[in-house]
Amino acid sequence: MEQLIWLVPLFPLVGFIVIGLAGKYLKKEAIIGTIGSGTVFASLVVSSLIFFDMLGKQHINTITVPVYQWLGAGVLKVNISYQVDQLSILFSLIVTGVGFLIHVYSIGYMHGDRSFYRFFAYLNLFIFMMLNLVLADNFLLTFLGWEGVGLCSYLLIGFWYDRQFEGVNIKWTGDAGNKAFIVNRIGDFGFLIAMFLIFSEFNSLQYSQVLQTAAACSAKYFGSGIMTAITLLMFLGCTGKSAQIPLAVWLPDAMAGPTPVSALIHAATMVTAGIYLVARNSVLFALSPVSMDVVAIVGIITAFWAASIGLVQNDIKKVLAYSTVSQLGYMFAALGVGAFTAGVFHVMTHAFFKGLLFLGAGSVIHGMHDIQDIKQMGGLRKYMPVTYKTFLVATLAISGIPLFSGFFSKDEILWNTFNNGNFAIWLIGATAALFTAFYMYRLIKLTFHGKERFDHEHVHPHESPKTMTIPLIILAVLSAIGGFLGIPYALGFWFSHNPNLMESWLNPVFAQAHEILKRPEVHEVHSIEYLLMVISVAVAVTGIYLANKFYNDEEWSMPRAFAERYKPMYNLLWNKYFLDEGYFAAIVNPLLSLSQGFLWKIFDVKIIDGFVNGSAKLTVSVGQKIRKIQTGVAQNYAILMIGGIIIILAWLILSY
Repeated sequence: MEQLIWLVPLFPLVGFIVIGLAGKYLKKEAIIGTIGSGTVFASLVVSSLIFFDMLGKQHINTITVPVYQWLGAGVLKVNISYQVDQLSILFSLIVTGVGFLIHVYSIGYMHGDRSFYRFFAYLNLFIFMMLNLVLADNFLLTFLGWEGVGLCSYLLIGFWYDRQFEGVNIKWTGDAGNKAFIVNRIGDFGFLIAMFLIFSEFNSLQYSQVLQTAAACSAKYFGSGIMTAITLLMFLGCTGKSAQIPLAVWLPDAMAGPTPVSALIHAATMVTAGIYLVARNSVLFALSPVSMDVVAIVGIITAFWAASIGLVQNDIKKVLAYSTVSQLGYMFAALGVGAFTAGVFHVMTHAFFKGLLFLGAGSVIHGMHDIQDIKQMGGLRKYMPVTYKTFLVATLAISGIPLFSGFFSKDEILWNTFNNGNFAIWLIGATAALFTAFYMYRLIKLTFHGKERFDHEHVHPHESPKTMTIPLIILAVLSAIGGFLGIPYALGFWFSHNPNLMESWLNPVFAQAHEILKRPEVHEVHSIEYLLMVISVAVAVTGIYLANKFYNDEEWSMPRAFAERYKPMYNLLWNKYFLDEGYFAAIVNPLLSLSQGFLWKIFDVKIIDGFVNGSAKLTVSVGQKIRKIQTGVAQNYAILMIGGIIIILAWLILSY
């Protein structure tokens, strides 16, 4: 069954080609939507069949399925080949499963758009590139998918290129697409250099060979400079693709694209690429304690940074955007302390509830005639009951309320940070969790509860069509029960020897990394773990309680008073810690000044153009002088010929 893995990326590619070439002539949106959604569903079916086939086997070995030889030059041999193991098939299920629901949702959301077919062509291409990224058996094919999702993000973020968009030095959605593309190129450069170093050190770009060699020579590579350089450069690529500090500035502006794009980028595809890359190369990162510390510190700082900004945002999509950045920070913090399974588990649960939140936000925007400011909403639960109920489920999940999916994955991350001796990381993570619960319930209160603050004459809220609400319901169910796949041992050992199915499934992938980190798979129950669970729940409940209390009246007197009392702090959060402004002041503007003042006006115009234009003028001048020799008088030509003959004879005589 694993030999069919090549069909998984093939189906979306076929959809992209068919819709891209023939979409203009397919007049009915239903046909285009069916082709786009159907190809992703076919990939989901094949991935599911492979998954269930793997479940039925006692011992699962990594299987490589070659398609054809891509490159061959000396010792460098790279194939288009796909790797089937527990990690790749899990990500394949997430990408195709959530991606399929987003495709179906897009049929209703993009109805009537003038470029309906182009949108679905881009979505299919996005899924194809992401599947190449997670299924590749070598770094170069992963990099192809890595660059591909960057290209697709540019195309989809700027899809409505003629619409205005408010951002730092950004006026149009096309500018937001440019920003995402350029910032990601910085990270991609790091990934590229890391690949060069890997090939130089291991003479291969194939995951199995590189990771096995590194693990076998762990004594040689542990803490070495080359391994630290490789992993830090690779992580630089991850900070770009997964929007971590210092390259986190592009993701909130990615909200310029249609809402299904936001859901696809933030939940199922692009931003999880960085998590996948670190998880896939867990052995390399385990060999570099410095890089592990950097990953954990950057992740938890980003989690706090983004969660605090989310407290004051009023655009419904930007609240969720900063929430995504924050949750990705949690995942990196988990990977940085060696809790690889917990980080990947949170990728899955986050795909469920964050996909649901973005699609729910899209349903609200659709019903509110493109209004995104939550201060202009209120009281929408009676107009959009399905959207409200599903949005509430996702809010409870991301807040970490018990039995919802986010509780299990987030608690697992916090416990691992504490258990591995990182109390500061745990404390910052718990604080970020408090912020998360607060801003998410604030979003619920201002959007669905309270007084109706919209213009009733021009805005008539309504529930979205079935093509949009059915994916919401499915994701709500997954957000509610998905966490039971990773029940921590402390809660489930009463009922099962190893209740954490996610850990059992992924353990073969991370076994070598755990061995290097000297963390054997030993399950023990600690009383402190139960205490931390109680604290985690109390933090979530406290955040929800405070949000409900702060925004209980229509005048919002408490938050206004808080903002006035702590105005410098509020301004700092409102301006997003001035990170964008800092980049423009320190990097962008000086480069523009250098480019315009020196590189253009002096180096380009005076030196380069001066050399080119001067060469032309010199040629013209010399030509004007030489052409005077051409008099048209035969006697003059004869004299010149005789003179030339005399010079040649003199040279021949003297040379002897």
